[in-house]
Amino acid sequence: MIHLVDHPVIEHKLNMLRRINLSTKEFRENSEELTSLLLYEATKDLPLEEREIKTWLGTYKFKFLSGKKMAIIPILRAGAGMVQGVLQIIPNAKVGFIGLYRDHKTLQAVKYYSKLPNKMEQRVAFLLDPMLATGNTLGTAIEIVKESGCKDIRALCFVGAPEGIKKIESKYPKVPVFLAAIDKRLNDIGYIVPGLGDAGDRMFGVK
Repeated sequence: MIHLVDHPVIEHKLNMLRRINLSTKEFRENSEELTSLLLYEATKDLPLEEREIKTWLGTYKFKFLSGKKMAIIPILRAGAGMVQGVLQIIPNAKVGFIGLYRDHKTLQAVKYYSKLPNKMEQRVAFLLDPMLATGNTLGTAIEIVKESGCKDIRALCFVGAPEGIKKIESKYPKVPVFLAAIDKRLNDIGYIVPGLGDAGDRMFGVK
């Protein structure tokens, strides 16, 4: 279930990330801001409950988030740079990690680490990964989270390629994926065109 979040501020932030001369600091800052903006869309259906509170004019009832437990799960490496963008909005969320690397010959995702919060069956899980390229990495991460018992899985990605989108929609039609842009295609080594380059390298200053 693909959600292309169409908003001028999101488009501006994303296209800032495309600039080759953007510093590591600027890439991180824009990534965090873009993540927060995508999160607004990804959480618009969270349940509310009415509570009675004291205000300066007396006691009134207002609606607040119902306290649904949430988990943030960045896909290492690049997804780690998106965590703070979520925590700024949902500071009480628990954070897990999934470590995957791409086999450059097969383009398949290889797991090397996984640590998820407890009681995942009670949580909304937000998978974080800037790039949805082949769909292999996100698909593997979805499987890992599903195995934990989680029933509500959502993904935040900056850019998606048609090839990866098709794979995720076909295999995981009930998993919402929130994207800032859908780019043209994958190149012959599985990178998004035009994309952002290697988001992990740019996020952490590795050349």
